[in-house]
Amino acid sequence: MQHAHTGGPPNTLAPRDTSLWFNLEVSAQRFAQKTAIAFFGHALTFQALHAQATALAGWLQQAAGVKKGDRVLLYMQNCPQFIAACYAILRADAVVVPVNPMNKAEEFRHYVVDSGARVAICSADIAGACVCPDLPSGDGLTHVLVTQYNDALPTGGTDAPPAWLTVTHPLPQGAGLTVTHWADALAARYEPAPHTAGPDDMAVLPYTSGTTGFPKGCIHTHRSVMHNTVGSSIWSDCRAESVVLSVLPLFHVSGMQHGMHAPIYSGATIVMLPRWDRQRAAQLIARFGITHWMGNPTMVIDFLASPDVDTLDLSSLRHIGGGGAAMPEAVAQRLKARLGLNYLEGYGLSETMAATHNNPAGAPRQQCLGLPTFNTAARIVDPETLAALPANTVGEIIVAGPQVFQGYWRQPEATRAAFVELDGLRFFRTGDLGRMDETGYYFMTDRLKRMINASGFKVWPAEVENLLYQHPDVHEACVIGTRDPYRGESVKAVVVLKADAQGKTSAEDIIQWARQNMAAYKCPRVVAFADALPKSSAGKVLWRELQDRENAPAAAIAMPPPNAP
Repeated sequence: MQHAHTGGPPNTLAPRDTSLWFNLEVSAQRFAQKTAIAFFGHALTFQALHAQATALAGWLQQAAGVKKGDRVLLYMQNCPQFIAACYAILRADAVVVPVNPMNKAEEFRHYVVDSGARVAICSADIAGACVCPDLPSGDGLTHVLVTQYNDALPTGGTDAPPAWLTVTHPLPQGAGLTVTHWADALAARYEPAPHTAGPDDMAVLPYTSGTTGFPKGCIHTHRSVMHNTVGSSIWSDCRAESVVLSVLPLFHVSGMQHGMHAPIYSGATIVMLPRWDRQRAAQLIARFGITHWMGNPTMVIDFLASPDVDTLDLSSLRHIGGGGAAMPEAVAQRLKARLGLNYLEGYGLSETMAATHNNPAGAPRQQCLGLPTFNTAARIVDPETLAALPANTVGEIIVAGPQVFQGYWRQPEATRAAFVELDGLRFFRTGDLGRMDETGYYFMTDRLKRMINASGFKVWPAEVENLLYQHPDVHEACVIGTRDPYRGESVKAVVVLKADAQGKTSAEDIIQWARQNMAAYKCPRVVAFADALPKSSAGKVLWRELQDRENAPAAAIAMPPPNAP
């Protein structure tokens, strides 16, 4: 069946009954000497990537004692080692637990304890966070595999990588912690046991935060990840002849799907850029003939401001898309005028392993979530009664499909609250408010959940508050969103200082402390002091009241004066 709007991709996909590892195995045989990953002058073939992942899987099983279903933390920025490690974990029948490399030690601890992981694969620059000596007995890591980013750089290469990639960092040391260097694990050439993971075994456990403030693991099977891997390849027409710019963070489900799993499934070449750099991105597009780029609106805004956009040949680009925030219409028009391409927006969550909705290339809408993707049912319902709502009526977006997660790791109550059964389908309650128009396109209008969207990064206020409460001078804190012309939203903290800190601790002191103790995108950009926080009769902080006050000035400016024409 074809989408009525486009005559394009079918509405349904046949299920795949293999593990994700099988995708690399097939591409390594089909395209053995083809470049799988290009990274600052280093070309890693599919055959070589397969060999690395196989050897590391052997190390995981034989040296680190990883068994089927064990969780393994993957903690590094975008680099070839991330992909090799991810597929090694899958080859070992274990579960990939991707961790944001911006997380500090205190944040990392939660992943260790909650996932029950005993093994981590990480980069040397952040490996110190893996040493957690004061965890409860029985918790904590026993083995850490550490790579230097320069392990993936060619000797005497002509491409000058950023300086931070070339630095060699000392390996961590900790009591009871066995630390192994990447090169040594590869050189050991351990042979893994036969691969036994099937489509319904757990494959990936990405963490998402909630209003409780503590990240929750989303249980995804090989089948749920595979569905969107195949679906995104078809929807974006990614094939073996494609060249994909992988710049979205691979620890995030969108980057993982579009920058790793889909191109490996398709046999496409991945050109990696560890951190966003508009000049390098433009140069890579021209040099490698990049065809596919998934990036957030903030990247596109920055990209179009680069002088290289007008001097380099970018005609190879065929697909630009992303999500995380609405693309401003003026920027979308500039992109269309310069490159002749529409920015194709989509919508998804960690719980759905990226997309549940996408805009079709043949009939896209701007500032729109798009149409439900393959095998996906979506509805707009009343958040209280769960009754279906008519077109153009705002309600909660709920989704059902093969890409929807199984539930939250070790959180049965949260899992029960996240799902509702309607007409025999198990729908996930996204917590996002939106509407559907008469033609079936979905639009976001607001968030039911309490969340700040900073350049596509989801910031959960309660998590930031929990960290701020560790500051010795903070008595109370409430985190809200504040408008930001570049990032869309930024984090603002309303803080009540302890009595002996009032008049001594400055807003900048709080901000600097936050930068040392939490990921940069979570850090408050603005700190305001208050004598007290507004509270309900039950003592609950009325964060919505503070948020409404923050939004009020902008809303007042936007409203026309009385009796205006």
